[in-house]
Amino acid sequence: MIDPVATAITLIGPGGAGKSTVALLLAERLRMRAIDLDRLFAERAGDISEYIKRFGYEVYAHQNVETYRLTLQEGTERAVVALSSGFMTYSQDIHPDYARLRRDIEQSPATIVLIPSLDRERCVAETVRRQLTRPFARSRAAEDAVIRARFPLYVGLPPRKIETMRPLSLIADEICKLMPRVPDNNPSSTSSTSRKDVV
Repeated sequence: MIDPVATAITLIGPGGAGKSTVALLLAERLRMRAIDLDRLFAERAGDISEYIKRFGYEVYAHQNVETYRLTLQEGTERAVVALSSGFMTYSQDIHPDYARLRRDIEQSPATIVLIPSLDRERCVAETVRRQLTRPFARSRAAEDAVIRARFPLYVGLPPRKIETMRPLSLIADEICKLMPRVPDNNPSSTSSTSRKDVV
């Protein structure tokens, strides 16, 4: 069981796996905050693609880890956190705190890997298809190479894996079933979470 009061629910996985959408759905169902690391980074430093073009991927990765570290410092209790797709793939020395942060994510019972399929070829095909619909997509060949390189890492991570080639509302329902019922301590709260609740 996951205790969402004691710890953040953390969603990791490749681009296009549904992390941001599932975070919103979970936040609504569980009356929690949704935190999208990509959105936080963009608010802090601007468009991610432009940032990478200007400063390089390693600088971006370092700053992305720092954004996550600062988010933890501010508190992530009763939150669903969607991490950037590459977050778990950075080199260990990318940031002084990265190894510890990554270890904590991997060891937390509240971390879930969202992945289109545990079958490599199906995962590659679906990830590429989804990524190519996004405005910041790389070329088909580049997206194919990225997911092929990252697939073994995602499936080799210790946390529970959930395949996402089905309606994302069903994914959110499945994750909710992993959790104890959380009492609502705020009688004035409602059961809905709007997009403005995403941090």
